Amino acid sequence: MPITPSPHDDRLRETLAAVAPGTELRDGLERILRGRTGALIVLGLDSVVEEICSGGFVLDVEFSATRLRELSKMDGAVVVDAAASKILRAAVQLLPDPTIETTESGTRHRTAERVAKQTGLPVISVSQSMKIVAVYLENQRYVLEDSDTILGRANQALATLERYRSRLDEVSGTLSALEIEDLVTVRDVCAVVQRLEMVSRISDEIAGYVTELGTDGRLLSLQLDELIGGIGADRDFVIRDYVDIGKNSRSIADVKNSLAVLSSTQLLDLSLIGRVLELPGGGDALDAAVAPHGYRLLSKVPRLPGAILDRLVVHFGSLQKMLAAGVEELMAVDGVGEQRARAVREGLSRLAESSILERYV
Repeated sequence: MPITPSPHDDRLRETLAAVAPGTELRDGLERILRGRTGALIVLGLDSVVEEICSGGFVLDVEFSATRLRELSKMDGAVVVDAAASKILRAAVQLLPDPTIETTESGTRHRTAERVAKQTGLPVISVSQSMKIVAVYLENQRYVLEDSDTILGRANQALATLERYRSRLDEVSGTLSALEIEDLVTVRDVCAVVQRLEMVSRISDEIAGYVTELGTDGRLLSLQLDELIGGIGADRDFVIRDYVDIGKNSRSIADVKNSLAVLSSTQLLDLSLIGRVLELPGGGDALDAAVAPHGYRLLSKVPRLPGAILDRLVVHFGSLQKMLAAGVEELMAVDGVGEQRARAVREGLSRLAESSILERYV
C-alpha cells in the first residue's frame, strides 16, 4: 500500500495548508467532488514537468475555483503554479517514467504517484468513483478528510494534551522544589524530560490538524497556543541545566533530535532517557544525585534578559551558589547593577518559597 504518513512532515504540511478549507484551491476541489468528476492537478511547473507534458494547451490565467472545476471536466491534467495563484496548463497528458514503482491501481492515481516521485512536486488526484482527494508528494500519500472527522480526532488529542500538560506542571513543580533543596536525582530530571517530550509530540500532532483544517481550525489553534505556552523554552532550559552541552560538539538540537527518534514505548523507559541525556551513571543509576546550573529557575525571574541570565549561570556555575549569593555578589556579574541584583535576589527568594510551599502544603 502507499505510504500514508501523519500530516506533520514539513513539505507535506505546506501542501496541506495550500488545500485547507478556506483556500481557493480547496473550494475548487470541493466543486469537482460535488460535480462527480475526477481531476489530476500538478502544483508547480519546471523543466521536468514540461518534459512529461504532452498535448493540451497553455493558459497562464489567474486561478479560480470555477476555472479549475470547468477545466477538470476535460480529459487530461491541470498544471498550476506552486502558489496555486495561476493556471498554467490544461488538458495535458502526463507521461511519467513507466518504470517508476507504484502501488496504485487506477490510471489517474498511478499517474499521480509516478509524477510526484519523478518531479518532487505535489500532485492532487480527485477520484470520481471513490469521491476522495489524495495528495501525493514524493513517496508520501495523504487522503484529505472532511473537517468534522479531523475535528473529532483533534479534540481527542486536545483532551489528552490537557491531561499530559497537567502532569507536566506537577513534575516540573516538584523538580523546582528539589532543585532549591539540592535533592535532585536522575529520575526527577528524566521524568520532566519525558513529559516535555510527550507534550511536544501531542502538540505537534494537533498543529498538523490545525494546518489541515485551515479556517475551520481557528479555535483549535487558540486552545493549542494556550496549552503549550513556554514548553519550547522549558525543554531548552532543562537540557542546558543538566546535559553537558558542547561535549563532543553536542548541541541542544542534537539532544532534542535524539529524544525525538525514541518510540512511544522507549519514551516510557526513564533509564533510556537518562542514557540519551548522558546523565551520571549512564542513566541507569536513577537515584544518582545531579545538580542544575540554574537556567530553568532563573528564567522564571521577571524581566531578566537572556544575556544576563547566561552571565549569571557562567559566573556562579550552579543554582545553589546563586541562591546563596547576596546582592553584592550578584553585582559582580557584568551588566548586573544594584537594582537588577536586588530583583534577581528577591525573584529567586520568592520562587524558592512558593516552590517549597506548593510541594509540602
